[in-house]
Amino acid sequence: MGYAALAYALAALVLAYPVLGGQFLVNLHSDQYIAGFAFRDFAAQALRAGQSIPQWNPYMFGGLPYIGAMHGDIFYPTALLRMVMRTDLAMTWGFILHMFAAGLFTYGFLRAWGVGFMASLIGGLAYMLGGPVASYASPGHDGKLFVSALLPLALWLLIRGVRDGRAWAWGAFAITVGLALLSPHPQLLQYLLLTAGAFALFLALGSDARGVRLHRGVAVRRLALALGAVILGMAIGAIQYLPVREYVAWSPRAAGHDWGTATSYSFPLLELFNLYLPQFTGILERYWGQNLIHFHSEYIGGSVLLLATLAVGGDQRRGFRRFWIGTGIVAMLWMLGGSTPFFRIIYELVPGTKFFRAPSTIIYVFAFSLSVLAALGTERVLARQFNRKVVFTWLGIGAIVAVLGTGGILSTFALSKARSVGEAYAQAAGYDPSVAPQVAAMFEAKVTANRGTLLIGAWRSFLFVALVAGLLLAWMRGKLPARVLYAGLALVVAADLLSVAKQYWMFSPPAATLYASDPVIDVLKREPQPGRVLVRRVSDEGVVDRDPYFGNDGIGKGTGLMVHGIRSVTGYHGNELGRYQLMSNAPVSQNLKALMMPTFWRHENTRYLYTNAAMPDTQLTLLAGPVKNSAGSTVYLYRLPGDNPYAWVAAAKAKAPDSEIEQAVLDPRFDPRRIAVYSDTSPLAITALTAMPEPSPITTTTSNFAPGRATIALSAPAPANASLVVSENYFPGWTATVNGSAQPVYRANYNLIGIPLPAGAQTIELSFHDEAVQRGKVITLLAVLVALAVLAGGVVVDRRRHA
Repeated sequence: MGYAALAYALAALVLAYPVLGGQFLVNLHSDQYIAGFAFRDFAAQALRAGQSIPQWNPYMFGGLPYIGAMHGDIFYPTALLRMVMRTDLAMTWGFILHMFAAGLFTYGFLRAWGVGFMASLIGGLAYMLGGPVASYASPGHDGKLFVSALLPLALWLLIRGVRDGRAWAWGAFAITVGLALLSPHPQLLQYLLLTAGAFALFLALGSDARGVRLHRGVAVRRLALALGAVILGMAIGAIQYLPVREYVAWSPRAAGHDWGTATSYSFPLLELFNLYLPQFTGILERYWGQNLIHFHSEYIGGSVLLLATLAVGGDQRRGFRRFWIGTGIVAMLWMLGGSTPFFRIIYELVPGTKFFRAPSTIIYVFAFSLSVLAALGTERVLARQFNRKVVFTWLGIGAIVAVLGTGGILSTFALSKARSVGEAYAQAAGYDPSVAPQVAAMFEAKVTANRGTLLIGAWRSFLFVALVAGLLLAWMRGKLPARVLYAGLALVVAADLLSVAKQYWMFSPPAATLYASDPVIDVLKREPQPGRVLVRRVSDEGVVDRDPYFGNDGIGKGTGLMVHGIRSVTGYHGNELGRYQLMSNAPVSQNLKALMMPTFWRHENTRYLYTNAAMPDTQLTLLAGPVKNSAGSTVYLYRLPGDNPYAWVAAAKAKAPDSEIEQAVLDPRFDPRRIAVYSDTSPLAITALTAMPEPSPITTTTSNFAPGRATIALSAPAPANASLVVSENYFPGWTATVNGSAQPVYRANYNLIGIPLPAGAQTIELSFHDEAVQRGKVITLLAVLVALAVLAGGVVVDRRRHA
């Protein structure tokens, strides 16, 4: 184990050495750059200050639950790193450690099955350095990496529990499942549990490496223990998933996805060629395929594919080999999604599938299957039992691909496909048909620019296949010492995979530089009253690519302002509250959404415009700019017209259906100071109005403003029948005290907080506390204690049993 750990640590260091100089594993296309850092640093700062984890995020989309809406690894152990080191360094080390763990756990799993040291080492290298796992660093998908690393650990523990009957394994397996839930990545968690469940059945009902089967009663009992451990593991994840379960009904995903959305990120059939030749559809900026967002790699490696095919045939480990061949086939069909009819069965029958939209993410199970087969193929090589025809076949395939690349045939084929891909993209994006040829030409231009890289890539893949083939054939003829074969195979496989993976490990300066303050941010920080910022890029002039403040489109989808504790009406999340999403995206005209309307600004406490150009509108007041932000973009800050306060007093209250309320509050004729409109499903008792009241003259002042907390003072005592409306999204968990006494909180004006005021009210304390988090915390703590007790007790039992 020690030598294997050293090999995996060295491999990880080849990718990650810039971290030793304080660099941040992030790039312009990374979700960590646009949002992940802000999410994690938000909680890290609270913990370092001795506070609890925040439960409300007020900095985007009108506010949303921090835990229920999921903001990354809030409760996963990597969060502890952020208490002892800079957030950006802790995030980087989270990737490095899990890359290492993916290799080491794969090695441990294979060794537990009885696979030899060298073959297991190759299997671990193939999994940790293969594109599906190693390239998670590029898009910043740490949650996917966490679950991918935990998969072989879960399978390893199942061997110890189901096959070997080790009592301690059930506590460890429960903790592993709990960690996968806390990752939190529910889609990859689903795949881990399905794979683990299938493997547990294989262990219980099939034969082990020695050909021995479990007695039926023993098999059933151990399967029951495995199921119990899964349930205990789910209880460990309660602190994250009870709030999530509560939140689903409020989120945009409440009804699940239709077929088109659920298959929108399927793995294209054409890109199966990338498993061998990653340059075929282009790497990173050169990508021209149909997946649109493609900052990852599918590369399995010619060397790994050759070794994996050598596992086929023979009687050794037949059942184990067949299981992983079958798992690999199912995972491949699953990841192809809508590309084949197979996924329709999954979509209709597998629970939870309709809530996800990227079947291609199961590729990590496919990659693991091939890594196991590569280890089994290596085992056959070491025993000199492999089929030399397979080696020569791979040499022929590699040579043909290299020749086709040299002759330009691959590029010509890619060019023909790029046109149809571009036209399909234009149609899916809703472009005018006359624009489709221009879009297709852009895709063709990428193929043209990729020609040289494709040629080099074809020969690179052939080189590594030839190196492995040369080692195997020399070994078969007895012309190569065992130690040279061992070292040669490990180095060739590692070099093959690292040469591609290295392109996806891009580092940047520390976060303190990436998100440095500027005069515009300084002005916003000095503002005495809460106000949201509308981020709008009016043109591409002066804005750098993927600015973390502007995001990647006209309406700011970045969270750079959140790093500085500044609230934005937009952001980058994907699971904001459904009512806010519907309201902000409500169409006002053909080219205008409610987000850009003064009535929406009034409704959502929007007081500032952050933009990249001088605005001639005389209703706007320039506060700062032009200045350069930390990304290098030119920015201006304007004050929007209107007061647009954080809270206001409405003179009266009424009830109406939600559909009518949404339209009313965005209507310029609606005066929110006259009336607060509650949902007709609210239990609040209201006397019908006989006439429209005059606007309330009472103003408000907000103090003690913090995530999930605010104190609001009224300029005069409230009259009877008045309501306080707070421009923060309503969600169960908001509570209020009025003049020190508890007062019910309801949803008002479609999505905001409404508080009916008793006569004489003048001071309102508002706070957010999610009861689901507290319930989850208790369940999680109890479950962790039970799992640790099972683990410790199991160790004692096993020692006595084997004494």
